[in-house]
Amino acid sequence: MRARPLALTVVGLALGGIIVSIWPSSDDPFEGRAVWTRPDTQVAAAASQAVGEDRAVLERLAARPTGTWLTPEAFKPGEVGPYVRELVSAADAADAVATIVLYGVPGRDCSGLESAGGLSADRYVDWVDEAAQAAGDAVVVLEPDALATAVACGGSDRVSLLRQALERLVAHDVATYVDAGHSNWIPVDQMAELLGAVGVERVRGFAVNVSGYQPDADEVAYAEALRKFFPDAHYVIDSSRNGAGATDDWCNPPGRALGVDPSVVADGSALDARLWIKPPGESDGTCHGGPPAGTLWVERALELASAADL
Repeated sequence: MRARPLALTVVGLALGGIIVSIWPSSDDPFEGRAVWTRPDTQVAAAASQAVGEDRAVLERLAARPTGTWLTPEAFKPGEVGPYVRELVSAADAADAVATIVLYGVPGRDCSGLESAGGLSADRYVDWVDEAAQAAGDAVVVLEPDALATAVACGGSDRVSLLRQALERLVAHDVATYVDAGHSNWIPVDQMAELLGAVGVERVRGFAVNVSGYQPDADEVAYAEALRKFFPDAHYVIDSSRNGAGATDDWCNPPGRALGVDPSVVADGSALDARLWIKPPGESDGTCHGGPPAGTLWVERALELASAADL
C-alpha cells in the first residue's frame, strides 16, 4: 500500500457552509499504475467454455478491466473485508488499481426494483467500514444510483447513511468517488446539493454514468457543470456501454455498443479515468429478456462487442 500524505484544507462552497476536506486533491489514485484486470470474472469463465469466434471475442472482453461489485447478499458482514483484502493484494502484486463498487445501501434500487435489496440501516455503515479497512490503494465507487434516487428512496435518512459511509471511507484514507447519476437523470443543481449533503468535498470526487449509456461528451459536460460547485473534485466516467450514443432506456436497451476502453487519463484535467465500472454483458435485470441483474448475459455481451468491432 502506497503512503498518502494527509492534508487538511477548508473549502467554502456555493451551496453554503464550510467543509473540512481530508483527501488531498493532488493525490491521483491512478498515478503511475494501470487499472487492474481481475482474472476470475464471469466473462472470463464464459470464455473458457465458449468455442470459435465467440471464445476469441469473450477473451478479448475479459482482458479489459472492470469493476468488482460488492453486495451484502454475496459478501456478508464478516466476509466482505477478507474478500476486499484478497482483491487489493492481487492488484498490488500487479502494480495496478482495483476498482471496487459498494452496493448495499438500504432500499437499494427501490425505483427500478431489478437489484432490490441491501442491508438494514443499523448494519450498513459497519459493512462499509469493514470494506474500507481492507481497501488499501483500491478505488471505491460508492453506491450507484443511491443519490439519484434518494428523494424517492428514503430522502434524508438515505443521505445521512451515505454521509456516514463516506466518513468511514475518509477515516481509512480510501480513494472514493461518490456516484452522481448521469447527464440524463437529475438536474445539476439538485445533484450538487445531494453531493454536498454527503460531503463529497472530503473525498477524491464523483463518478458519472455508472451502468449508464450516455455518451462521453455529455458526461464530461455534466461532470464539469457539477465541478462549478466543487472545483477541487475529480471524476471518473463509466464508458463500458456508451459507444452507441444516448438512450432513455436504462435496463438492457438493445442496439448498444462498448465504449472507450478503460484507461487512466493523465492530461491534467479533472477526469481521472474512463472505467468499465459496470462489467459489460452483465444484465441490468429481467427487462428485454435478460437474466437477473448482475448475471452475465453472453448473447448481449457478444452484441456489445460486435457493435464496437472488438
